[in-house]
Amino acid sequence: MDRTESCRLLLIGYGNPGRLDDGLGPALAKEVEELNLPGVTVDSDYQLTVEDAAQVAEHDVVVFADAAVSGAEPFCFRRIEPKTEVSFSSHEVDPQAVLGLAQDLFGARTLGYVLAIRGYEFNEFGESLSFRARVNLEAALRFVNTALRERDFCEVKAEPVVPSAGHASSPDRDQR
Repeated sequence: MDRTESCRLLLIGYGNPGRLDDGLGPALAKEVEELNLPGVTVDSDYQLTVEDAAQVAEHDVVVFADAAVSGAEPFCFRRIEPKTEVSFSSHEVDPQAVLGLAQDLFGARTLGYVLAIRGYEFNEFGESLSFRARVNLEAALRFVNTALRERDFCEVKAEPVVPSAGHASSPDRDQR
């Protein structure tokens, strides 16, 4: 991975902040935007759309950040490949399809990664994150901050999160 400052980076956080932990992607985008990192563009939306391919094509690396209903805690970070046979609805496009469209329509060679931050509460309405989702968001922010600053996504590893003893009394700590 090119570690130079000229490497153009894009982070797209997506999800619905009005559906509790589904707002993890936009919450991460907000935090990263406040870091004001040079050479890093941040975007946030409810979902990915075909229009995102044009913005992806203008960058060397894109990180798609979203909430995960299941899977690794505190998050999973992996490289993705463009989907060359793209099918989509008017409601949602997956990250691989956005990369494929950027490649097919604009000749982009953007490297793509997915950052899936583990969430726990999705079935209610509300604009807040659960305690455990906030802990996972903090771990994801530390990880992505390092990766974006160093411009090296392959060597940065996620560290397990161990909540401190002070968090043991949180009401949603043991809910799954």
